[in-house]
Amino acid sequence: MNPSEQPGTLAQRMRHTPYQAYSYSYPHKAAYRSLPATPLAPIWAQQDRSALFAYIHIPFCEMRCGFCNLFAMARPSAEMVERYVQQVLVQMRAMDGALGERRFARFALGGGTPTYLSAAQLDTLLCGARDILGIDLQATPAGIEASPETITAQRLAVCRAHGIDRVSLGIQSFAAGEMRALARPQQNATVRQAIALIREAGFPTLNLDLIYGIAGQTVASLLASIDSALAFQPEEIYLYPLYVREQTGLGKIAHRKGAGSLNPIMLARDGDSRLMLYAAAREHLRARGYVQVSMRMFRAPHAPGDAGPSYCCQNDGMVGLGAGARSYTSRLHYSSQYAVARTQTIGIIDNYLALDEARFAQAEHGYLLGEEDQRRRYVIQSLLTDPGLDLDAYTARFGSDCLADLPQLAELFALELVTQQGPLLRLNDRGYSYADTIGPWLASSTVRALMADSGQAC
Repeated sequence: MNPSEQPGTLAQRMRHTPYQAYSYSYPHKAAYRSLPATPLAPIWAQQDRSALFAYIHIPFCEMRCGFCNLFAMARPSAEMVERYVQQVLVQMRAMDGALGERRFARFALGGGTPTYLSAAQLDTLLCGARDILGIDLQATPAGIEASPETITAQRLAVCRAHGIDRVSLGIQSFAAGEMRALARPQQNATVRQAIALIREAGFPTLNLDLIYGIAGQTVASLLASIDSALAFQPEEIYLYPLYVREQTGLGKIAHRKGAGSLNPIMLARDGDSRLMLYAAAREHLRARGYVQVSMRMFRAPHAPGDAGPSYCCQNDGMVGLGAGARSYTSRLHYSSQYAVARTQTIGIIDNYLALDEARFAQAEHGYLLGEEDQRRRYVIQSLLTDPGLDLDAYTARFGSDCLADLPQLAELFALELVTQQGPLLRLNDRGYSYADTIGPWLASSTVRALMADSGQAC
């Protein structure tokens, strides 16, 4: 089924697999297109810059995981990595001029695998964030993504000294057979050593990522992996459903085995075990005191509170640095182009390395959000995470009634997927189970059409 022809009602969508698309941002990058060269300074001048999120994207890894659909490449040359680090500093200087007066409330290094960089290269970027962008890393909640194979005491020491307080470690599974099914070799001894180093370095928050829906995985094996993770007392656990996408290693394997389509909505629910696995994992974590924050995120009772500046993902902007990083203002989302295949990814990185400060000071690829998409983004970003969608806050932002602006939300009530307490609209357990259906269902017809034209499901 073509994504633009998918059923329009939520009830119709729910007859298929609940796992249709992950709405981690809106609009999806597949809806971005070439823009006339747009100077960034006037765009950012219209944005509240009192609580920004700075994100540095590192698109390098030791290996390409079979499930990975991210903008990343494995085993780059040492020269490319060093040039990339220096180029991020050039982009920082351009953004220093474009942003004007600002204050940062959040900071993160993502990827790819940021800990693929050497300790010296990490220090270079973190010094740049402090000295060029003016981020007080000691007082700003800041995180870094990592893989067990790239954790070293030296890299961790640099990050902790600069004020990084959260490490997110991709584990995926503790079962060797499941890791082979993901085309990601991993030894549990390496995982244990990496976590020991993270704990010794004194990071307040450790997040462990696990995947469910792996070929051959059962409820028992998933819960065993969760118990193995819980033995390390992580402050956070993310549970990610497995998606098999075009251009990924698993996608290519599926096509070689005769799969006619990888579009998630084509999957019959009876043949998709992910919802059963998710429900079992959710109850397992809750029984051990973890609180569900979104469909994917669970927080431990011993996790530290957020003592940093206030940040609201619905309203506050994001400054993306590096090839593949997205930047968000209220009206314009922009980035470099996106690819998964290695050849195209290298081409985009090479283009990034050729830019100068003047080119970094303008947007050339992105999406201009009209009033409808701004409203839909606010609803999606609010509804799919705790504490939910505040209808009064929506009215304060847009000057109108949310349920009148998006009458399709009435179906959430009809299908008993939400609860309402005063102005707060929250997904219930069943609603969270269908978060990857609700998000795509709320996309505008314009975004759906653009994504369909790019070959991405919505």
